[in-house]
Amino acid sequence: MTSPLTPTFVATDIDQIKDATGILAIFVPEAGTLDATARRVNRLTRGAVARLVESDSFEKMAEGKASMLAYPVNVAAEGVIVVKLSRRPDMGVARKAGAMIAKLADGKETHVLCGNLRRAEEVALGLALRVYDFNDHFTKDATDPGAVTFMVNDPDAATKAAEANGAIADGVFFTRDLVNEPANILTTTEFANRLDELSKLGLKVKILEEDELTKLGMGSLLCVGQGSDSPSKVVVMEWMGGDKADQPFALVGKGVVFDTGGISLKPAGGMEDMTMDMGGAGVVAGVMKTLATRKAKTNVVGLVGLVENMPSGNAVRPGDVVTSMKGDTIEVINTDAEGRLVLADVLWYAQETYNPIGMINLATLTGAIIIGLGHENAGVFSNNDALANAFLKAANAEEEGAWRMPMGKAYDDQLKSRVADMKNVGGRPAGSITAAQFLERFVKPETPWCHLDIAGVASLKTESDFAPKGATGWGVRALNRLIADNFEGE
Repeated sequence: MTSPLTPTFVATDIDQIKDATGILAIFVPEAGTLDATARRVNRLTRGAVARLVESDSFEKMAEGKASMLAYPVNVAAEGVIVVKLSRRPDMGVARKAGAMIAKLADGKETHVLCGNLRRAEEVALGLALRVYDFNDHFTKDATDPGAVTFMVNDPDAATKAAEANGAIADGVFFTRDLVNEPANILTTTEFANRLDELSKLGLKVKILEEDELTKLGMGSLLCVGQGSDSPSKVVVMEWMGGDKADQPFALVGKGVVFDTGGISLKPAGGMEDMTMDMGGAGVVAGVMKTLATRKAKTNVVGLVGLVENMPSGNAVRPGDVVTSMKGDTIEVINTDAEGRLVLADVLWYAQETYNPIGMINLATLTGAIIIGLGHENAGVFSNNDALANAFLKAANAEEEGAWRMPMGKAYDDQLKSRVADMKNVGGRPAGSITAAQFLERFVKPETPWCHLDIAGVASLKTESDFAPKGATGWGVRALNRLIADNFEGE
C-alpha cells in the first residue's frame, strides 16, 4: 500500500545549494525581502528570483502560493519554486505551502531551503499529504516520488517536531488507501484483515463474526449484509495508552464496502463510486493508526461495522421488520438507508461494552448532506454542545470543513412507523437530519455524542489542497486533534 513520503531534515549549508539536484524551493515573505538562502539562489539564477519577487504577479499572489522558475541553477537542478510565505506563518498556510511545493515539483527530487523559516515541520506535512498517489492497480511499475530534503537551522528539533505529523500522515494515507480500494479487493474479510494488522502497532484488535453478532442480537446490522456472500463483521480496535481506570473515548464507523442500495437498487450511473461507502470506517481506522503510531496517552476504542449491501433472494426487503441489539424494532422502508442500520447496533454495543466518556460516529450516510453543504463541509449533529464545539474547534484548526446541523422532536416524529417502534427513513425533507435522529435513538442520554455525515467530503472528483482526486482522508487530522486537546494526558 501507499506509504507517506518521509522528508529528511539537514542543517542549512548555503555552499551546498550550487550542487543540489532536482528542484529547489525557497521562501520569500510578503514584503519581498530575500534572506541569505534566497539571495544565494537569486545569484545562481542570475537575478531571476528577484525579478519574480518584484513583479506585480508576486505582489498579488496569496500567501502560501508559489511559482515555478524553470531556470536551472546548475547543470543538475531543474528549476526553482518560489513560495510566498512569512517567516512565522500560520500552521494551515504553512501546510498549504508544502502542498503547493509538492504539486509543482511533481514527484521530482526536491530540496526545500527553509533559511530562517518557522514551522518547517508543517510545510513538510503539507508536502507529504499532497504527494499521495493511489496506483496499486496499474500494470506499469509505479514511480516513487523523489527524495525531499529540508535544509533547516536546527535539524534535530525539526525532526522531533515532525514525528507527530508523520503519525498523522500515516493515518491519512491508511484511510485514503482503504477508501480508494475497489470493492472486489476490499471485501469485508480483507478490510478486517487489514485492521487486524494494526495489532503490530500495539492496538488490541478483536473481530466479531456473524455467529457472535447473532448472539449479541445485532439484527439491524445483520439484515444489511444478508443478501451478500461477504460475511458481515464488527471489528473493535482498542488503544489503551492512558490510565487503566479511565473510560475510553469511542469512535464508530460505517463500513459498507459496497452499496448497491439492495432491493431499493440505486441507479447504475455513478454506482461505481459506492466503493467509498465505507469511508466512516476508513477514518476510524486511520485515526486509530495515528494514535497508536504516536503512542497517544489516552484510551480510545474504534469500532467499525463491515457489511456489503447487495440484492439477492436472501436480501432484506422494504417492509421487513428487524430487531436491533437495543431491542427496538425497525421497519425497513428503504434498503438503501442501510448505513444507519449498521451504526445503530455498533453504537449500542460500544456503550454497553465500554461505557465511553464520549462517542463520535462517522458515515457517508446521506446524499441530502451534499445538497445542504456541498463538498466543503461535513455535517455535525450532536446531543452535547461541549463535545460538538470541541470537535468544531479541532476541525477549524485543521481546516477540515464541518458545520453543525439542527436536531429536534419535530424531525424525530418523521420516523414513526405503523408496524414497528420506528422506520429507517423519514422522507425526503431534512433527510440528513432524520438520519441523525434515527441514530440518536441508539445513544444513551448520558453519553455525549456526535454524528458526522461525511458523504460530501470523504472522496472528491476534483483535487483538493492536500489530496489528488479521490479519497481525502478527511477527519483523521481533526479527530486526532480533538483527542489530543481534550482527552489526552501529559
